[in-house]
Amino acid sequence: MKRLFSLSLAIIAFSYHVDAKIDLPDIVGDNMVLQQKSDARIWGWATPGSTIQASGSWNPEYKASAVAGKNGRWDIFLPTPEASFTPYTLSIKGDGSDIQLNNVAVGEVWFCSGQSNMEMPLRGFWTQPIEGAVEAIAYSGKYPGIRMAKVPKSKAYTPQDKVTGPWKVSCPENAYDFSALAFFFARSLTDILNVPVGIIDCTYGGSKVEGWQSREQISKYPEWDIDKEAADTTMQDYERINIMYNSMLHPLIGYTIKGFLWNQGESNVGRESTYPYHQKDMVTDWREKWGLGELPFYFVEIPGWDYGNPDGTNAALFRECQHKAAEITPSSGIVCTSDLVYPFEVNDIHARKKKEIGERLAFMAAGKTYGIKGMPTEYPVFKSMTVDGDKAILSFNNAWDGFSPNKELEGFEAAGADRVFHPAVAKENPQTLNIEVTCPEAGKIEAVRYNFKNFAVGKVFNVLGLPLVPFRTDDWD
Repeated sequence: MKRLFSLSLAIIAFSYHVDAKIDLPDIVGDNMVLQQKSDARIWGWATPGSTIQASGSWNPEYKASAVAGKNGRWDIFLPTPEASFTPYTLSIKGDGSDIQLNNVAVGEVWFCSGQSNMEMPLRGFWTQPIEGAVEAIAYSGKYPGIRMAKVPKSKAYTPQDKVTGPWKVSCPENAYDFSALAFFFARSLTDILNVPVGIIDCTYGGSKVEGWQSREQISKYPEWDIDKEAADTTMQDYERINIMYNSMLHPLIGYTIKGFLWNQGESNVGRESTYPYHQKDMVTDWREKWGLGELPFYFVEIPGWDYGNPDGTNAALFRECQHKAAEITPSSGIVCTSDLVYPFEVNDIHARKKKEIGERLAFMAAGKTYGIKGMPTEYPVFKSMTVDGDKAILSFNNAWDGFSPNKELEGFEAAGADRVFHPAVAKENPQTLNIEVTCPEAGKIEAVRYNFKNFAVGKVFNVLGLPLVPFRTDDWD
């Protein structure tokens, strides 16, 4: 009986060894993009205690290894070469497995997150198109170095270890479903740097910033209660907090990236007093968990839309707080989009001009992250106001050569002591390059605003064509 029992154990052990295999997440697979000149993190699961080796065809003699922990998780850090369009293979061996990943690229990797304006694919949404989508999709095969991994929407109130979403190569069949904004960013950055660009698309339409925060972080906010929301069966999933972090972002933490792109905020309109600090907290938390230092974080102004009242200012106040978030968050920047909307899109929160937004983000990354001098990244912003008689004189930063167009500038309002705003006449002084504002209806001008509405199309630019950031000179409620 003892011999029979021993034989049975041996057969079981042999069978387990034969069947044992390495389990890889989708993010570690064919067509993946590894961050160049880094110790790229590669991970998976295997039998606890087993040794796993990894090597890349760019240096097949070098083999990095790790031992699977008690939960089976192993993490290997593999040095990568300088970016190129050479297709590589990645070999992962151990625990009865010999896996080869094909068409691996080495380039720049960016993590893109937020809500529906980042999620919106090149094919558009129902009745809502992307401008230039036909050409972008048709010519997408010219950019095989662009790869995108899209994380499906899901929810969880506890941190998850795995999420689906394989890498796909840019071509018409795949680009159809690529995030439009992220694709245009990647295409522009590829043109500027001449390297492959990988995008991780981790988005959920309608999500709040708190949806992307960890329980530890949200527990510091007395106005938010995760457990109370979890028990509420009437809430839509997109309204919930913490769930996107747990189910979609947490499984990807640690994938070696260059930086973050963020397009979110519509669902937080009305919370401008706390939003800048919550966003900063989120960025700090993400950076700490990635463990790659002060990764750059670039984001986008919320678009012009009705927001319940086109002439209201709740969305304008929120854009103002977004700029404050950029000011208080190190290594961050914000893209102005006030000009990237058509008048007929007042009732469409998914504006179609994603190409320009993606390009502006790429310009910002090129200048601020990659150090390319001369990149147009600084938007004209209000600096100060003085009043001379019936005239308000405004000065600006980042408009050294003046403004365009060379005629009356649209979008300005002025108010007197009664705090009632009226349309104002604004013209540039060609000698001082200041903007001079007059408004007889206001009397003596106490405050000036530009495009400070929920929906207004920006029509004032510096000579490089970058839009004037909407502003107010007052702090009236």
